[in-house]
Amino acid sequence: MYKLTKISRAIAVIGLSTAVFMGHSVAATTDGKNTTDSMSIDRNVATNMVKNSRAIKDSSAIRDSSAIKDGSAIKDSSPVTNEVSQKLTGDSQTVTSLNKLLPTIKYTTDNLPEVAQKVNAATWTAGSEIDRSTGTKLQALLNWHHNGVGHIDGYWGENTRKAMQAFQKTNGLAVTDTLNSETWQALTKDEQLTAQPVLVSYQLNESDVNIKTTKIPADTNAKAKLDGMYYERITEGLAEKFHISEKYLKTLNPNASFTAGETITVYNPGNPNTKPVSRAVADKATETLYAYDDQDNLIASYPTTVGSTATPSPTGTHTVEVKVHEPNYTYTADDGSKSILPPGPNNPVGSVWIGLSKPSYGIHGSPDPDRISRQASAGCIRLTNWDALSLLGVIKDGATVEFQ
Repeated sequence: MYKLTKISRAIAVIGLSTAVFMGHSVAATTDGKNTTDSMSIDRNVATNMVKNSRAIKDSSAIRDSSAIKDGSAIKDSSPVTNEVSQKLTGDSQTVTSLNKLLPTIKYTTDNLPEVAQKVNAATWTAGSEIDRSTGTKLQALLNWHHNGVGHIDGYWGENTRKAMQAFQKTNGLAVTDTLNSETWQALTKDEQLTAQPVLVSYQLNESDVNIKTTKIPADTNAKAKLDGMYYERITEGLAEKFHISEKYLKTLNPNASFTAGETITVYNPGNPNTKPVSRAVADKATETLYAYDDQDNLIASYPTTVGSTATPSPTGTHTVEVKVHEPNYTYTADDGSKSILPPGPNNPVGSVWIGLSKPSYGIHGSPDPDRISRQASAGCIRLTNWDALSLLGVIKDGATVEFQ
């Protein structure tokens, strides 16, 4: 069995006594990074963890999201930003949680290069090609409407199409395989949101570049000897912070040295959904996770990898039982030997584990954001780390998760 024992910056869920154990199942991968993601739950061990773990006792990352009363009025933080992204306003529990989980990004629109100005001014008309400038603008608009596209790369692709279709579904539009005028008009209806800059200037600080990095080995035992499963490169960390592909980040900054004090061009993530999620549906056919509020309104969607032919996901409806930020990961080999992999963004389950009542299954992050929807899963629901963190801040304890 694979076992999550240590918890770094764990999320204390009031009244919940669970520990997470990982089952022996490995997702298909081609890059040498372990993507095992099957888990089960042992409540007895967790009771002691909740009582004795200083990490859990001292954690302030998230308090009990069930404290949010169903039907209570919650003032949403606007997706529109004003030189500060992911700094949410309001005093709801979800806003408090998200502000602790997501990095605040202070940006400007000063001295933007021509390529960034072109993206920010981009528009689309029926029959016109979706070039990279328009594609970047389209991906941003979908993200800002809380229909995630995965990483920003400026290209029309499967995840962008799925996000568009989720947006169409939310807004009662005809679901299409290609962009149409009706959808573009709906995306750009909010003039203030549409005018928000997509690409912005950001000055790197010491915390951006003085991060721990490591080389992630292919061998599990070697991984277990690492201090942490950190990013392998500074640019990998920056790309994840700004929800952008590492290649696109480098394309936008061809002469950058990525050092403190340097100003670079980045994507403006906007603000995430702040409405509590009461129900989530993992659609295997579309490889999309749909999130609903307690009135059954579709409020967000995320591209995901859900199961595979070899290791299919379960069926039916289950509930959220445990939520962990920065989990570690215990791998049990065929011979019974165990290897504990430390927390970190390149951990096999990324930065988040949301365990379900169905033993061995959950929602989690990924060390490979560029491969979401393009890889097999061992039955769990895999998201980008930033989508997993955003969901972690709003999904309610006991929320239902349906596999369809």
